[in-house]
Amino acid sequence: MERLRIVNPKVRFYQASTSEMFGKVQAIPQIETTPFYPRSPYGVAKLYAHWMTINYRESYGIFGTSGILFNHESPLRGREFVTRKITDSVAKIKLGKQDVLELGNMDAKRDWGFAKEYVEGMWRMLQADEPDTFVLATNRTETVRDFVSLACKAADINVEWKGEGEREQGIDSATGKVVVAVNPKFYRPAEVELLIGNPAKAREKLGWEPKTSLEELCRMMVEADLRRNEQGFSF
Repeated sequence: MERLRIVNPKVRFYQASTSEMFGKVQAIPQIETTPFYPRSPYGVAKLYAHWMTINYRESYGIFGTSGILFNHESPLRGREFVTRKITDSVAKIKLGKQDVLELGNMDAKRDWGFAKEYVEGMWRMLQADEPDTFVLATNRTETVRDFVSLACKAADINVEWKGEGEREQGIDSATGKVVVAVNPKFYRPAEVELLIGNPAKAREKLGWEPKTSLEELCRMMVEADLRRNEQGFSF
């Protein structure tokens, strides 16, 4: 931001903020004015960048717009992220290349949307007359368990849930085999239990709104991972 101020203060700058800044949520749903309570070094670092953008916007008139984006997914998501880990593993299980998907907190809730639509939202922020802060989200929250169920359904696997906590398992009703299990090593040190964003401001001022349902998004990702695994790709 300082470099923009010195070299060319007319440049339009987009700050990629994140719903992880809300962390231990102080209000449901979360909007632009909801107090922040980050629960990870990532969330803390993002909050610093978020406030620096606002500071330079207000102090020096920099066109610094900040998008607080909730989880946005696509078939291009890295496998180190839980949604892609799920869809890739479900595809492998369907094709007989993997036995069990191991996950951490199955009760964590997230607001998941389609990345392509969120990138359009970023672009719309940069076309606005004035810089501002906007939440991009779907106003819908689902558990990790729900996402697994949707992924299994997209792969024609009927998963039944049994047990609780660390003993919870997802069982393929057709084979009786355990296909999903909880592994405590995947628990976060400080969990973010619930995220759900209200994009009303973006809808009103930018004309932006999510169009792809979670069911459609999950099916898209599973089908892409089925194709990749059938063809022997590993990304």
